[in-house]
Amino acid sequence: MNVLLYYVILIVAIYILAILFRDRLKIDIYGPILMKRTQKMRGWIDFIANLSPRFWRWSMNIGIPIAILGMIFMVYTIIMSLMIMIQSYMVQTSSAPAAALLLPGVDVPGSPVFIPIVSGIIALVLLMVVHEFGHGILARAEGVKIKSIGVILAAILPGAFVELDEEDVEKAKKSAKLRIYAAGSIFNIALAGLAFVVVLILSSSFIPYAFQENGVTITSITHNGPAEGVLKEGMVVTNINGFQVNSRTDYTDLIMNKTKPGDKLTFVTDQGTYTITSTGQPHNASITYPGTRSETHLVVKPEVSSKYGEILPWFLYYLSDVGYWVFALNLMVALFNLLPFKPLDGGIIFEELLGYKLSKEWVDKIVSSVTAVMVSIVAFLIIYSIVPGIISMVT
Repeated sequence: MNVLLYYVILIVAIYILAILFRDRLKIDIYGPILMKRTQKMRGWIDFIANLSPRFWRWSMNIGIPIAILGMIFMVYTIIMSLMIMIQSYMVQTSSAPAAALLLPGVDVPGSPVFIPIVSGIIALVLLMVVHEFGHGILARAEGVKIKSIGVILAAILPGAFVELDEEDVEKAKKSAKLRIYAAGSIFNIALAGLAFVVVLILSSSFIPYAFQENGVTITSITHNGPAEGVLKEGMVVTNINGFQVNSRTDYTDLIMNKTKPGDKLTFVTDQGTYTITSTGQPHNASITYPGTRSETHLVVKPEVSSKYGEILPWFLYYLSDVGYWVFALNLMVALFNLLPFKPLDGGIIFEELLGYKLSKEWVDKIVSSVTAVMVSIVAFLIIYSIVPGIISMVT
């Protein structure tokens, strides 16, 4: 049973329990949307906001232009991605960008990203908490009341929210609204920066000191992929088609540059020698696809093991891994959230900026038009990149 099916079973179970125990659990149901509100944690947000309201306001004065730059960057990025994707489809090149499904543990064929389940869940929880606390802290610093805090499940998409007092928000100045709406993504970017520093320190100093490369470890086998039923998670690959493999760089180079779809790939592993027949990636048939994910296989150096043992080096290694996903997911989601379409924060920021010079009628027309265009582009990129892989997983 693949991880995607586990997610489906979990979500169905949550919906059933929510319906059966709606009153006892105090869950609000709006069609496919489940919401659980609470009054808890508001004290923590008030405490943090009241440490220095002036600091939070001034820091977000810097955050607003950063958010606007992020919005411009993301608009440019998705338009360029669309152009490259159309061009690659027309000429059948291998340069098409691919979107990713941000579900920890789900390996979509052809997706450029696979998020480990434990590190991914930790990173996503931190992402949601920091994002909503950012909105809440700036709201309280601006004198806007918080009605409730909660979690939400919209079909298959989990999330968190801070519900603000609508009357207070309406009374607030536009500059205050911009600080509140920008805070979520800026807090995520700040957390990504902190995580990046931790990863940089560990990966540039301790990990090279403590570990040595020794092949690649297969971290996952894609459902219905060429390697399914032949290779297994945890195998250590040291040779492919007669070429030595010392690291993931070697592995990727061999697969991408020395083979083509349909070639047989012979893997020499610590559990024996196995041969598979590669295919093309779901979103680009010209790229060799073995149906595996891998990472460099590391072993603790003998001199480090004798001095520090095995536990400390591996603890710091996994800390670096969690830090990487905290960095990557916070940055990706923060930037995506700045796209100028509602209901994303970027769409609300865009609306407030237009409101400085334009009438509400013109603002509504522009925002609705930009939203329609942006949603269409994002939907097309996702469908082109992810749907073929998901179909291959379930068929």
